[in-house]
Amino acid sequence: MVSLVGLGSTNWSYYTIPVAFILCMVPHAYAIKLAGKNYDVGNPRKTVEHCAKDTSLDKVTVRRISRGEAATANGFETLGLYAAGVVAGNVAGVAAERMNQLTLGYLLSRVVYSYIYVVLQDNSRFAGLRSLVWMAGAGLIMALFVAAGQASN
Repeated sequence: MVSLVGLGSTNWSYYTIPVAFILCMVPHAYAIKLAGKNYDVGNPRKTVEHCAKDTSLDKVTVRRISRGEAATANGFETLGLYAAGVVAGNVAGVAAERMNQLTLGYLLSRVVYSYIYVVLQDNSRFAGLRSLVWMAGAGLIMALFVAAGQASN
């Protein structure tokens, strides 16, 4: 399977850092779209507050806007550690196949996390699943550092 998608021949891990950055922005873009006229480019951090006061927006939409902004913030909170893990793994000489597995797994965890948080969590029973997916992503970041440590010894 690895050879079918080329995970062993080319190291794609450095390319995943800008992709991770873009993935952080997707929930924000979705929130802006939902916010419509309530999004103020001059004062974007007030968007959630403005939406909450807009009686033409239903509660589900306002909550999705809020969760979209929170998912974006969460992504940026982990991005630095993720990028450091990618660099550490590459500098230590972790095999390309392993780096690709860990980094693509992290990207997948961010996509699933954001979708659960912003869309599925209209039903609060998905909050636990969201936390599990977040922990899986954090575990993949830690696995990058562990793999770097193993490769450097």
